[in-house]
Amino acid sequence: MIAIDHGEFADPWRGSVPMTEAPWIHETAIVKDSRMGAWTVVGQRCEVISSDLMDYAYLIRDADVFNAEIGKFANIASHVRINPTNHPMWRATLHHFTYRAKSHFMDDEDDDADAVSNWRKSNRVILGPDVWIGHAAIVMPGVSVGTGAIIGSGSVVTKNVADYTIVAGNPARVIRRRVTEDVEAALKRIKWWDWDRTELIAGLSDFRKLDAEAFAKKYDII
Repeated sequence: MIAIDHGEFADPWRGSVPMTEAPWIHETAIVKDSRMGAWTVVGQRCEVISSDLMDYAYLIRDADVFNAEIGKFANIASHVRINPTNHPMWRATLHHFTYRAKSHFMDDEDDDADAVSNWRKSNRVILGPDVWIGHAAIVMPGVSVGTGAIIGSGSVVTKNVADYTIVAGNPARVIRRRVTEDVEAALKRIKWWDWDRTELIAGLSDFRKLDAEAFAKKYDII
């Protein structure tokens, strides 16, 4: 056996370029018509179009996001697809030459007010705070994923996901609750995701050592 230590990590947690309060965007990523909050990360080969990433949200390798609001502290794994663009099933053709005519040299201009563009923009995906989306999951257009929810790897999410539930499968179905209803209510009252950085640092040891129920008991009455 030969010991191997090859290559460099290309993320801010293990790589040579550290995370900063300003958005951290890998040189291979594409971010267009979007906004990003503090301590956000867009990793290798990710594409973010017409979307908002709230504070501390991150995407790692090869994630693709279109027309979405990504909540605070969202955790998005590699190869996730959020809001894949649908095709115009009501037209005679599904092909995009009808709304990308310029690229196909069929018209001088594309029509920005085209029904397809407006239709796609009307089906925004909303992710609440503290959401975790597992590897290669797909969240379909118009879906809302609630606070603290978990989406299992490889899932296809076609319907709204309730707060603090765990869903998985194709189509995704509820597996179980992440926490009890009482703990959920307490966490929503605490709203730790809205804490400022000083409060987060002060509570760091409790985030590390306490489970959700114990954390709720310490910071709220349940």
